[in-house]
Amino acid sequence: MARARIDDGLGRAAVSTVQAIAAQQGDGAGAALGASRRGPQGIAVDRSTLALAVRYTLQLLAEQAPGGTVEVRVPPHGAVQCIEGPKHTRGTPPNVVETDAATWLALAVGDLSWADARASGRVHASGQRADLDGQLPVLRIP
Repeated sequence: MARARIDDGLGRAAVSTVQAIAAQQGDGAGAALGASRRGPQGIAVDRSTLALAVRYTLQLLAEQAPGGTVEVRVPPHGAVQCIEGPKHTRGTPPNVVETDAATWLALAVGDLSWADARASGRVHASGQRADLDGQLPVLRIP
């Protein structure tokens, strides 16, 4: 059963909230959420808001690059299949991109480039087609 589509207003609001907390700390979204998901003055980014922001941006990726060749995983929040080509149906996919929520959100909004994320080891990509360079960012919020 397919998940219901996340409303654009709700999704953008969640991403904006995460970005606002990161900006108040003076870091990009990736650095601000890092290990603790804490905002300014120790205020935590609500887990449900973080999960919503991740799922929404994954949804946007799947809509903007439909297909089933690459599986993008952001545990424990979500995973999508995207990019045209041979569809994966069962077992371990041959093309997988996996990262944490902070790194994914930084990539999704353009605070971090694909090349920098790969070079720093913040993204694990396996498979010949596991490359999101032309697909990111998926959302820009001023």
